[in-house]
Amino acid sequence: MTTHSFSMTDKKYPETLHGEVKISEFKAPFWARNRHVQTIFPRFFQSRKPFAYRQERLDLPDGDFVNVIWGESQQVEPKKGLAVIFHGLEGSIKSHYANDLMAELQNSGWQAVMMHFRGCGGEANRTTRAYHSGETEDATYFLEWLGKRFPELPKVAIGFSLGANMLLKLLGENPKQRLIKAAVAISAPLKLNECAKSINQGFSKNYQKYLLNSMTRNLVEKMRNLDYSAQLKVNAAQVLNFKNFMQFDEHVTAPLHGFKNAADYYQRCSAFSFLRHILTPTLVLHSLDDPFMNPKVVPAAKDLSSSVTVELSSTGGHVGFMQGTPWRPQIWFHQRVISYINDFKRKI
Repeated sequence: MTTHSFSMTDKKYPETLHGEVKISEFKAPFWARNRHVQTIFPRFFQSRKPFAYRQERLDLPDGDFVNVIWGESQQVEPKKGLAVIFHGLEGSIKSHYANDLMAELQNSGWQAVMMHFRGCGGEANRTTRAYHSGETEDATYFLEWLGKRFPELPKVAIGFSLGANMLLKLLGENPKQRLIKAAVAISAPLKLNECAKSINQGFSKNYQKYLLNSMTRNLVEKMRNLDYSAQLKVNAAQVLNFKNFMQFDEHVTAPLHGFKNAADYYQRCSAFSFLRHILTPTLVLHSLDDPFMNPKVVPAAKDLSSSVTVELSSTGGHVGFMQGTPWRPQIWFHQRVISYINDFKRKI
């Protein structure tokens, strides 16, 4: 594993001053200690958990829409609450982590619901506007909609990767919000500039290429139907020639969403600086060997509010945390998330 400066010691800090960074209980099995095995195996080699769901369209104030996924398991206990999911970059209900966690939540009595970000889930949105790591407006509207629709149900939120960064930023920029009672962030890219550099190196370039191909193809398809000339200075051919996230963010994400450039976007939308403002009980799960990132993204206790706990593991990859055997793998964070939100639910 890459050498890092963070000390894996379990230190206690006064809750009145700041949060806590501690060692995770997760331990990778001998066959899955490699960070790329942890990242890739669950996606391509693990069977999806059976999960029945229905889709509902939520119209947005600007005339666009997002698609909302509702779990339909008969085992849900209506009074337990709503578990709200935010997926990662180019993710959807078809993403293994979203499908499987929602299935586990449903089976444990929570009503699971997920908001597809604009243009995700196989259906292009209506406007040139898209989504990004710091776009909290749609998520806030979605949460307020849930609050009006189910005012009596307590609500918790879980975010993955990009969705985790977005969720932490949302909680930090609205510390007095009362819609979400507890939150979990898994593999959040807390410093976007560092993540953009890390994923552009070595084997990690393969993850970047896979995601970037999806992003550019979707954008080019939208460019056939919508006029981007007033916002973008690049054409479809140039978009398809992008080699890394920094180029996409410089020429697409930034101008589309009001940032000066990629650096401005990374600085303003990284959740790291928002962690100290969060008042909602929040658990952050992170692996030091995450191939999308580097140890510079890991916060210290002084960077956290007293409401935030970071659990660090040496291994686990990106949204991996896989245990068990190769023929019967198990995802550790499923039960960690459920344990955390169940403990919280018992306290209210």
